[in-house]
Amino acid sequence: MAAETTSHEAVAADHGAHAPAGTTEVAAHGGGESGGGLPQFEFEHWGGQIVWLFLIFAVLYILLAKVFIPRLRMIQDTRAATIADAVTQARSVQAEAEAQAKAAQAEIDEARARARGLAVDAKTKAAAELASSQKAEDERLQAQMDEAEARIRGLRDQAMTNVRGIAGETAQAMVEKLTGQKVTAAEIDAALTARVQGAA
Repeated sequence: MAAETTSHEAVAADHGAHAPAGTTEVAAHGGGESGGGLPQFEFEHWGGQIVWLFLIFAVLYILLAKVFIPRLRMIQDTRAATIADAVTQARSVQAEAEAQAKAAQAEIDEARARARGLAVDAKTKAAAELASSQKAEDERLQAQMDEAEARIRGLRDQAMTNVRGIAGETAQAMVEKLTGQKVTAAEIDAALTARVQGAA
């Protein structure tokens, strides 16, 4: 029994001697892992971890300070400048639009005043033309009335002359028939004139 145990140990040692180095390291690490906790929580690894922490922090700080923050600041400044330019341009356009609106309103007021003046002038001219035309028409009608009155007076005078002649002849005939005496036209005319004057 003792001889068999010694032979088995010799074989195992012989295999261990001929085994690759990696296998031995793996076995050693495996034995360590199975025996302890996480290596980053072990005190002997803290120095390297702190050094890497400072290195990573420095790299991140440099990247932030030299790359990211300037880019963000540049983007922010560009955006602010764009907004300021847009606001300035909008104010300029608004001022120009207000100036154009005022100019248009002034033109409208001037056109309205001109239209009112033209309307007043046209009304005055039309009134003057109407008055002139009315005056000419009145003069024409007055001339026609004067002419008609003159014609009427002439006809009346002619009618009165005829009536007086007829009346004289009638009176002469009546006197001759009633009295048997002949009277002249001059006597009849004198009698009629005296009668008219006495009636007046």
